[in-house]
Amino acid sequence: MGASQKNHYLCGMFVRKKKNKSGSTTVVVIDKSRGNFKPVKTLGTSSNADVINNLFMDGLEWVSGYGGQLDLFRCMEEEEQELKTTEFVLSNIENILLNGAQILLDHVFNQIGFDVINDEILKGLVIARLCQPLSKSATVDYLKSHFDDDIELHRIYRYLDKLYNTQQEKIQQISVEHTRKILGGKIGLVFYDVTTLYFECDYGDELRCAGFSKDGKHKHPQVVLGLLVSTGGYPLAYSLFSGSQYEGYTMIPIVEDFVKRFELDDFVVVSDSGLMSKKNIAMLESGGYKYIIGARIKSENAEIKSWILSLPKNDGSFYETAKSDKCRLIVGYSDSRAKKDA
Repeated sequence: MGASQKNHYLCGMFVRKKKNKSGSTTVVVIDKSRGNFKPVKTLGTSSNADVINNLFMDGLEWVSGYGGQLDLFRCMEEEEQELKTTEFVLSNIENILLNGAQILLDHVFNQIGFDVINDEILKGLVIARLCQPLSKSATVDYLKSHFDDDIELHRIYRYLDKLYNTQQEKIQQISVEHTRKILGGKIGLVFYDVTTLYFECDYGDELRCAGFSKDGKHKHPQVVLGLLVSTGGYPLAYSLFSGSQYEGYTMIPIVEDFVKRFELDDFVVVSDSGLMSKKNIAMLESGGYKYIIGARIKSENAEIKSWILSLPKNDGSFYETAKSDKCRLIVGYSDSRAKKDA
């Protein structure tokens, strides 16, 4: 290794005090020169503060001896002010482990209110999902290499059961209250849509079964996921249905459950034309809900079709007509959409 390479390698070394579950602390020399955290030397483990401090100083000395880069710490002892500065840096040495993404996302995570859950696995999974969506196994490696978080795979699998059984309601409550807050105290619009999630296996069960796949994977078992979001795409609620469930029958149960749990009283349900069935509209109207649902020209009667096709095609123009006492049809025209459809 040449001199310039060696100096670069040393610039990524630091000494870390790592707290253990038992209450003790292990002092380790860490290398971060290549974008990954790699332990290069363990100095020892202790529960005694003085011993830990001595191990820490041994670590600094070891790094200094490894490449002669930290002799400046001895020189700085000659000036009291410089010593205070050094002590401040050393006392906050663990903060160097934080990278930019973690600093930002930790702040957002806490600001929303998820910190009251007080579960580091939840935070790790959220941050990893935002930074680098991966499988559970790959997420373990990602958290270790980029954030130096030791989360074992079996703990993640066990946590998912815990999340579903005991924490899901609390997390959703926090999410909804945060959404309500940033929208000025009123949710106003709720958007509903569905998608399908398929599984790479040959056999399903009562939940995972064959159905219409939006991914074109009709031979694979799947589930239907219904998602309710607010203006801006903030998540409000979700539910899983059997893979054979017709998507048109999924909206009303989710909306009614959400309204009841969070006591919404003034909002508009928005959905696409795939959910525009007579049954859904009748149920929305009987429940007193306001709604906007996409419509298809080909699904209208001959009189409505004739009226729509006779309208001037001016970009950005809107027209409306009454379909019933409780329902009106609004038609818009867009040059860019017309070009896309063509």
